Amino acid sequence: MRVIPAELPELVIIDPKVFGDSRGYFFECWNQARYVDVGLPPEFVQDNVSKSNRGVLRGLHFQHPKAQGKLVTVLDGEVFDVAVDIRVGSPRFGKTTILTLTGENKRQIFIPPGFAHGFCVLSESAVFMYKCTEYYAPESERGILWNDPDLAIPWPIEQPTLSAKDAQHARLRDLDHARLPLYRQDPPDRGARG
Repeated sequence: MRVIPAELPELVIIDPKVFGDSRGYFFECWNQARYVDVGLPPEFVQDNVSKSNRGVLRGLHFQHPKAQGKLVTVLDGEVFDVAVDIRVGSPRFGKTTILTLTGENKRQIFIPPGFAHGFCVLSESAVFMYKCTEYYAPESERGILWNDPDLAIPWPIEQPTLSAKDAQHARLRDLDHARLPLYRQDPPDRGARG
């Protein structure tokens, strides 16, 4: 596997080694020893898979408290994937990392706690998988408006299909900072919960 530098240095982008032939393909989407060596936490507690149709946009989501780190990959299809630094006091507060994840490239990105995440589907449909460092906690579920003008995310679709909840999130600047994670000067324990 190969690690690619991300615009936001806390994120880890991984190109796994894919073995393919006329029968199909094989790749390791998680290997604790290898992934910990490149900076990922040693423990994930929940795996999720979603399937979405073309034009669906999910996000921008985060949990606080009970923040989740997420290792995400696309098993089939293509998505435009976005991570936003929302840690109060961070020198990169409101900055983004954007990349395309596809079932072809099998690229993965680890988004640590303290970042919001969202994606939109560019293909006919997409199967999206993510491992989480913390359990889903509905009482901690939060969001940011997908088209927040301050973030200026260049979404490749003008009229996405949104959930009712995602359509009503507030702009980042309008969120109470007490409801956002804090930036810590020391490198965070990417597997830490809370």
